Amino acid sequence: MHRRLIHFSLILGMTCLLGACGFHLRGVGTGGPAVPQEWKSMTLVTDNPNGEFSRNVSALFAANGVQWTDSDSANFSLVLSPERFEQRNLSLNTEARVSEIELTMSSQFRVLDASKVEVMPPTTVSVVKQMENNPRNVVGTEGEMRLIQTEMYAELAQQIMRRIAFFATASSQPQPNSP
Repeated sequence: MHRRLIHFSLILGMTCLLGACGFHLRGVGTGGPAVPQEWKSMTLVTDNPNGEFSRNVSALFAANGVQWTDSDSANFSLVLSPERFEQRNLSLNTEARVSEIELTMSSQFRVLDASKVEVMPPTTVSVVKQMENNPRNVVGTEGEMRLIQTEMYAELAQQIMRRIAFFATASSQPQPNSP
């Protein structure tokens, strides 16, 4: 009984310490940056609306209160360029086979207002990841690469959301009067 009380106290203490330092699990928390109300009516313009990247962007924005509408009724248009995925060999093992790979995914976006005037210039977002390559486990390596690509799509979408939220918040703030 005494031992259980000690374990419970330790677990409770560690949980409190982690919470006090701001620790939270990835993907858990506020949901993302807030965008001003006038920015919550958007349309998504993309060459591949059913692609994984477009679906990630659409879902993340919707989770943050953005209502996707048609271009006639939207206040803003998010113009999304196709993502570009590249891989580069970083190192070789003793058998002269690739042992580490660098994966880079990038995309460009811009925002237009309702009258199709560019309000946010073309902005590039990118994510770089490294992974170990096991030439003896091709299936496992390919599965890991697909998993990392999925994470990279989500990270690109988060970067776009943060940049637009920052821009929208900054542009909707009242500007100080200059003499």
